[in-house]
Amino acid sequence: MNPAATPVPVEDVQGDGRWLSMHKRFLLEAKEKEPEVIFIGDSIIQQMSNCEIWSKYFVPMHALNFGISGDQTQHVLWRIENGELEHVNPKVIVVLVGTNNFDFSPEEITEGILEIVRVIREKQPQAYIVLPTLLPRGQNPNPLRERNSKVNKLVSERVTSDSRCEVVAIDKGFVLADGTISHHDMFDYLHLTNLGYQKAFEPVYELLLQLLSEGEKEDDANTISE
Repeated sequence: MNPAATPVPVEDVQGDGRWLSMHKRFLLEAKEKEPEVIFIGDSIIQQMSNCEIWSKYFVPMHALNFGISGDQTQHVLWRIENGELEHVNPKVIVVLVGTNNFDFSPEEITEGILEIVRVIREKQPQAYIVLPTLLPRGQNPNPLRERNSKVNKLVSERVTSDSRCEVVAIDKGFVLADGTISHHDMFDYLHLTNLGYQKAFEPVYELLLQLLSEGEKEDDANTISE
């Protein structure tokens, strides 16, 4: 079995239960709100909720942020199999996870991401699934960058058969000509600054605008036909 594609909760090694508390909060938000867009993933998703781009671009779209720092593919898989996609009917689900799967091969991470897509499709068949690419990481070239790049290539090749699932390249423009990443884009060479979020998630924002607009046209057409 591939551990990256096998749902498990995060082990509470620190003893304060924060991960499970956040999961339970997401369950409540899913029941209380009617999101059109759900973002789910690791710290790249989580920390976006504290940035200008979230309040400016995504809150008006009725988006919820289900990001948890440190999550790996198997953890997101457990969360969506344990209620985070219940009581909701989103038009779009955005998934970004995999960079924290340190001890896994690109192939294993890819299978984990594809299993997440499969479960989402099972639970939310109407939703369009958006997969932003994994970002480069580290100030200088390193094996984790190469691994993330390979994952992006494999995932892009594997989802082509699903017309309602799209990979969005958000990893462009971060690696400079000398192979380094600027702290102006990633303050710790992993997590994004406000400028970095703008650069990375503008393509996601533009795609969501298009998808939500098309969804409204379909809803109008269905209303007229009725």
